[in-house]
Amino acid sequence: MAISPETFPTRKRRPENMASFMSPKINDLNVLCSLLQLTDQICSLNLTTTLLNRVSSSTIRKTQLLGVVFEELVRVSNLNSNSSVLFLCLEEMYIVLHNIKILIEDFSNGSKFNLLMQIETVADNFHRLTGELSTLLDVLPLQELDLNDDVRELALLVRKQGSEAKAFIGAEQISLRNDVVFVLDRIKNEIVPDQAHLASIFEKLEIRDASSCRAEIESLEEEIHNRSEEQPKTDLVALIGLVRFAKCVLYGASTPSQKTVTMRRNQSLELTIPADYRCPISLELMRDPVVVATGQTYDRASIKLWMDSGHNTCPKTGQTLSHTELIPNRVLRNMIAAWCREQRIPFKVETVTGKHNSGVTNKAALEATRMMVSFLVNKLKGNGHGKEDNDNVNVPLSVEDANGVVYELRVLAKTDSGSRACIAEAGAIPLLVRFLNAEENPSLQVNAVTTILNLSILEANKTKIMETDGALNGVAEVLISGATWEAKANAAATVFSLSGVAAHRRRLGRKTRVVSGLVGLAKTGPEGARRDALAAVLNLAADRETVARLVEGGVVGMAAEVMAAMPEEGVTILEAVVKRGGLVAVAAAYAGIKRLGAVLREGSERARESAAATLVTMCRKGGSEVVAELAAVPGVERVIWELMAVGSVRGRRKAATLLRIMRRWAAGIDGGENEGFTTTTTTMVASSTTMVVPTTTSSLAQ
Repeated sequence: MAISPETFPTRKRRPENMASFMSPKINDLNVLCSLLQLTDQICSLNLTTTLLNRVSSSTIRKTQLLGVVFEELVRVSNLNSNSSVLFLCLEEMYIVLHNIKILIEDFSNGSKFNLLMQIETVADNFHRLTGELSTLLDVLPLQELDLNDDVRELALLVRKQGSEAKAFIGAEQISLRNDVVFVLDRIKNEIVPDQAHLASIFEKLEIRDASSCRAEIESLEEEIHNRSEEQPKTDLVALIGLVRFAKCVLYGASTPSQKTVTMRRNQSLELTIPADYRCPISLELMRDPVVVATGQTYDRASIKLWMDSGHNTCPKTGQTLSHTELIPNRVLRNMIAAWCREQRIPFKVETVTGKHNSGVTNKAALEATRMMVSFLVNKLKGNGHGKEDNDNVNVPLSVEDANGVVYELRVLAKTDSGSRACIAEAGAIPLLVRFLNAEENPSLQVNAVTTILNLSILEANKTKIMETDGALNGVAEVLISGATWEAKANAAATVFSLSGVAAHRRRLGRKTRVVSGLVGLAKTGPEGARRDALAAVLNLAADRETVARLVEGGVVGMAAEVMAAMPEEGVTILEAVVKRGGLVAVAAAYAGIKRLGAVLREGSERARESAAATLVTMCRKGGSEVVAELAAVPGVERVIWELMAVGSVRGRRKAATLLRIMRRWAAGIDGGENEGFTTTTTTMVASSTTMVVPTTTSSLAQ
């Protein structure tokens, strides 16, 4: 067999409190009370699997009998406090019983498949611990204790049972484990498992529906998370692939519970992420913050995608990176993790299968994924019940069944690059595009656009999506008239993902409905959706040709409007547009100068830095009219002086340039200049640098 049961090591749970493994430093009565409480806890444990029912039930019965002994010791209350042997035994019993409790909790609450694959090791641990209890009872000075005869006999009975017990595993469990290994080997050899055989395995493990399959997958993922870097993980990845495949083939595609949908909607619409916890590129919560050469912090996935796309500059400052090393920002990561715990948000650096894909390969898991994808895609095509049979008559799925299949693809596409590649290679993208216009079924539309979004994370899939007929138009329609805010937000996130490629960025920018959809969503959507739209706009603004279309689409006005609620995002977009948009962009941004002045005075360090950079660009390109408008902002010179003193390095530099421009304007010299411009230059304002600006009579908000 290619996979040996010995490759499945015992699960090692990371203790929440190391002190729980230490013997209690307590007096004679308290140690007995602690033992009584511990035995009660063990006896009340709920065994959720029958795999080790015999050995675990036997251990619990022994613990229950020990509880009677401890109760009697508490009742007599005449322990000889000078007996060091007695209290040493009691303290050691506490440790052994605590380890028994942890062992039962681990296998009872953990993965059934993982327990099956290392059942011999777990049984040996039970045998070892009961043997230790027997040894301690042998040392315990029972003759010195004033115990009832029946209780003393109970203690002797437990001691005898523990010393004579043998590690026991039933032949049925061994056979079941061999069946699992056999199925994994067949999948590895690209042979589709027999459904009846697969159903028999899952029935014996008491995994009987899609919900229990999801719980098993989560348990396996937790097992991987709990393993150290030195421990192999490929075995568990293979098991996850097997359970996913069986979930779809045996129990059918499923949709998320209403509770999950409501929780996701509430998080996307109501949760406000602190600005310092959001990546400047994606505007999403950072999961793995890293510092680049310029000192700026980004989420690892976002900055790596930026660098892999051929950029060698810092996205925020525009400075050339002296090196591409990414330094983990562990302090910020710990702060984000703590905040996520407070908000009850799951926090993972990356998904389990993502780690597998980046470093560990597993043939069985990959083939199981391919089989599952083939099954789901064929169901979407209406090919029978998902079987690859060309003789089957195409039977269209009901909307409910289609929604279940698309949801399964959505979940799978979120896991790892291998799954995304399999889904795209199976021809799922054109099928998903058909459901983008499903306004009558909001859930189906959300699942379809989110699946496309997840697929677009893989670089190779971006081109496939862009080349699929109707894909861009479908995403644009969802962006404009999606049935839910979640659908619109994920459509915007799809545009952001696709625009990571320069050629795609230009093509997306040429689509008027994409631009208008992003602008509209940024203006009227809930905060989460607005951030997705702003991130996409910022990506599109990286291309000079696209910026002109963004300006035509009203992005400048939108950025100025957004500035009141989200100053960092609004100013960053305005900076990018003005930098690459020429005089037309400057003219469009003219009315927002006072808003920029307000951000310069009251914004965060990052927002003030971007505001200063934007104003410098506008003053250079726009000439004296722009400088005059800026100079009219009350207290602006004092604010610039303050930024020069306490701002970031880039902020101080831009503030100094801005102050120099304003002073030259006040002296009647051209307000537009290049950084490093010497004071000996006396070029006056030329008509060619003068811009026609709108006349403003209203007082803008500060």
